[in-house]
Amino acid sequence: MPSNFFWGNSVSSMQSEGAWNEAGKGKSVYDLRKATKTSSDWKIAIDEYHRYEEDLDLLKNMHLNMYRIQISWSRVNPTGDGDFNSAGIAYYDRIINAMLKRGIIPMVCLYHFDMPLALAKKENGFISKRTVAAFVRFAKKMIDHFADRVQYWLTFNEQNLYFTKTAFRISGYLKGEQTLSAMYTIFHHTVLAHSLITAYIHQNYPSLNVGGMTAYTEVYPASCRPKDTMAVRKFCEFQYNNLNDIFAEGHYSPEVLQFIKNYQIKIDLNAEDLKLIEKSKVDFLAFSYYRSEVFSSDKLNTKIPPNLFGEKASTPNEFLETNEWNWSIDSLGFRNVLTALYNRYGIPVFPVENGIGLKEIWNGHDPINDQQRIDYHRAHIKAMKDAMFIDGAKVLGYLGWGLIDILSSQGDMEKRYGTVYVDRSNHDLRSLQRIPKKSFYWFKSLLEKNGDEL
Repeated sequence: MPSNFFWGNSVSSMQSEGAWNEAGKGKSVYDLRKATKTSSDWKIAIDEYHRYEEDLDLLKNMHLNMYRIQISWSRVNPTGDGDFNSAGIAYYDRIINAMLKRGIIPMVCLYHFDMPLALAKKENGFISKRTVAAFVRFAKKMIDHFADRVQYWLTFNEQNLYFTKTAFRISGYLKGEQTLSAMYTIFHHTVLAHSLITAYIHQNYPSLNVGGMTAYTEVYPASCRPKDTMAVRKFCEFQYNNLNDIFAEGHYSPEVLQFIKNYQIKIDLNAEDLKLIEKSKVDFLAFSYYRSEVFSSDKLNTKIPPNLFGEKASTPNEFLETNEWNWSIDSLGFRNVLTALYNRYGIPVFPVENGIGLKEIWNGHDPINDQQRIDYHRAHIKAMKDAMFIDGAKVLGYLGWGLIDILSSQGDMEKRYGTVYVDRSNHDLRSLQRIPKKSFYWFKSLLEKNGDEL
């Protein structure tokens, strides 16, 4: 493996930090979400705000050399567009400096779904161009402050999700109809924000690297019927290729633009926007990958737009195993994504989230035997190496997701991705103790030799 290859961990602020009301932090939209029978609230998470030194020691012990974190917008700017909070910025100074002290390279993601609540109430999130301006202001402040220590930046986490109904939950959209025009406008406004931030970095800090990120699932047709293949092609064009064309080539997909025209979708898109997008290409293509899907055109009709096929067309894959949440385990799909992305765009690719969620119970003294997680990561790392050394893909690194247990994207602490167990449940904080699992020691042994010996 390359000597400069990145092995690391990824988290978001609301899933890891806690300290929801400390040191001047403002509320985010997540702070309103209450615990349910199968989820926690977001107030404590794993308390990394107070325990980051311990967590970084664990990552260093595993021989990880990169940590992707998110800067919480509401922690550093409590209202989203007001005065900056020096105490909030100081926290990120501390954790980033602590990473560098341990030889861990920081990567910063600027937005991971947790809109400042005051801004969401005032502007209804990214449906408003004033939110775009506020986000770009926040991003520029963070870039200026941390550019001397952070070389790798992501604008949005899983930005193609703003082209799905999930957009209304993750963009700060608190009121109004969930129309297709609103969804497309929200998506376009995130594209504008991404483009403005990317251009700012390239113009002012040419030595820094900025990437765009998609949430990827490899998609297969349910049969060799042309209609199934057509459904997969159109979905991939709208959900993946469109955004990666914007990131890497500076333009919207012609098919997406034609769809907007044909269906008279009202979207805040003009010639000036297109010129901006054209000039703001990324340095690497980042993505998350956990599973693959199978699509059957029988579940679709002409009223469903291609970007929403995933909500209707998915059908079980009889050839793959799944975890307890019915997410398929498909390492070959991972290789296909890596290779196809590099073949199509010719710029470095970077999987910044990969892992498997499992239900686990600690008996109070023995390390958890999570052999299924070891098998998952071994197979996916092998697939990545095949993409690199057989297919010729240029891959910058491999980041696991939540390698120290964190809340899942739905707030479920019992869906664990970590190689380190955190002693808490959805409704009982218990000790919050960190306990390495069997997979921790497997990763440590693997990365001691830079992943050369699987």
